[in-house]
Amino acid sequence: MSRIVVFGAAGKAGSRIVAEAAARGHQVTAVARDVGALTALPDGVRAVAGDITDRPAVAALAKDADVLVLTVGGPDATLYTDAVDAATSAARALGPAGPRIIHMGGGASLLDDDGVRFYDAPGFPEEFKPYAIGQIRALDAYLALDDSVTWTYLSPPPVHFAPGERTGNYRTGLDAPVTGDDGQARISYEDYAAALVDEIDHPHHLNRRFTVGY
Repeated sequence: MSRIVVFGAAGKAGSRIVAEAAARGHQVTAVARDVGALTALPDGVRAVAGDITDRPAVAALAKDADVLVLTVGGPDATLYTDAVDAATSAARALGPAGPRIIHMGGGASLLDDDGVRFYDAPGFPEEFKPYAIGQIRALDAYLALDDSVTWTYLSPPPVHFAPGERTGNYRTGLDAPVTGDDGQARISYEDYAAALVDEIDHPHHLNRRFTVGY
């Protein structure tokens, strides 16, 4: 059993990660800026009001955690790097006993068949750019870290990522989307959550990014 703190636990992905981890018997703390948004939590899950950019709050939660899961987002690109800074500072301060960090990343930094980031490819939607550049900067921040912090950045597919069903079946890749027979990369939020908790249970991508798809 791991002690898992999920930031952004009221969101579409965060809520599913909380449910997946709780179903496996982990000790889960669900964190949201508005604790009232944490409705219908599984039995045994602790609800906490908190902000990933509040360093003292993050540090306090990190003391009793094995894993910090970051599923926060928004149109302010600085949110993502501020989240990385707060989480990594808290983990580093605790030394070797500090928690691992698993970051719900973005798909825009994945590479297409020509080795070009989807963010840099022609036609990338303008309305998604603030979110995408924030996640790209977050990944860059993790890659610049030394080995005093253990992290994993999990990218969903760049386009087809939506609520659906949990099958428990998926494939993993590294810097390019995992595509099906039709050439498209897809994953449901439910199977993304399963993949993320699988990484908690059986770490295979320490201090690197990976991605998942069917």
